[in-house]
Amino acid sequence: CKMSDNDALHGLSCPQCAGIVPIPEGQAIVECPYCGLRSYVRGERGLRRYQVLLKVDRKRAIRALKNFLTSSFAIARDLPRRARLQEDFVVYLPFWVEWARVLAWVFGQEKVGSGKERHYVPREIKIAQEMVWNAAACDVGEFGVDSLPLTNQTLEPFDSDLLHDLGMVFEPVGSESEAWQAAEQDFIARTRKLAGLDRVSQSFVRLVRPRMGLVYYPLYVLRYLYRGRSFQVVVDGFSGKVLYGKAPGNTLYRAAVLILGMALGAFLAVDVCGLLAWIAFASYEDNNTLGLLMLGLGAAGAGIGVMTAAYRRFRYGEVYEYLGYKKQKVKRKRVREGGVLRAQEVQT
Repeated sequence: CKMSDNDALHGLSCPQCAGIVPIPEGQAIVECPYCGLRSYVRGERGLRRYQVLLKVDRKRAIRALKNFLTSSFAIARDLPRRARLQEDFVVYLPFWVEWARVLAWVFGQEKVGSGKERHYVPREIKIAQEMVWNAAACDVGEFGVDSLPLTNQTLEPFDSDLLHDLGMVFEPVGSESEAWQAAEQDFIARTRKLAGLDRVSQSFVRLVRPRMGLVYYPLYVLRYLYRGRSFQVVVDGFSGKVLYGKAPGNTLYRAAVLILGMALGAFLAVDVCGLLAWIAFASYEDNNTLGLLMLGLGAAGAGIGVMTAAYRRFRYGEVYEYLGYKKQKVKRKRVREGGVLRAQEVQT
């Protein structure tokens, strides 16, 4: 079997029968389609590319859309009745993903005690943690998904022909070097947060076996019309959950939030603050005067904050925007090992 220039782009020659063996990107073990010989691919293969299979069908995606339309009081109440599905399609968006084992030593001080007994204690924290970082590798302004919940998805070798048959495939527009830098900065910030020190004097961070990959992730895009206006919802093609969505706001809900927020804010800023100030001046000779005045200022600040939040909810509530995926909050767990504190992340 003679290798042509065209075939050389798609595979290598089988060492047993000389047939052309296709090598999907990211796959280390390949099988010859002619003689069945399995071969191990070694050498520099460039950036690894993976894909997540589409497990959600159209009916399930539409059902997720319908659930979203009734998911909040801030959404127009007649939306489920008036919404008309305009179009739905599948897109595969690329995401930079870096996996690494992060080893770090963080030196600094931690504030302990309370009141007059509060002081700083020197600490050294050891961190050994498997970490994953991911970010969109293209402009996702239209889809609103900047990062993904990559947890139990099975990553398969990238198959361009298969993905193009299933939907629209976007190619990355950023550089791999920029993704490396962003991932390293994220890992360093996470180690400092994980250490939990109030003052950091030095930190040493090393990444063990870091590897960067490009993951093509399936998303269902559903667009619907409401009173002549177009809105969009993005559904996770693997789990079926809504990752991003927009809907018309509920006018009555916005008005109620504004009225109640202004009333509560005025009560805190005027009534509660004035009452505490009057009590403070009435008991001027007592030792708790300063404390009451500070409490009154706190009540005034809280009232202003409530009124500001209520106004913002009214002002920008004409369109309801939903972000379905937020990075998981983690709890910090410390264990003492040989006189050194070891910190690690515990998922909540």
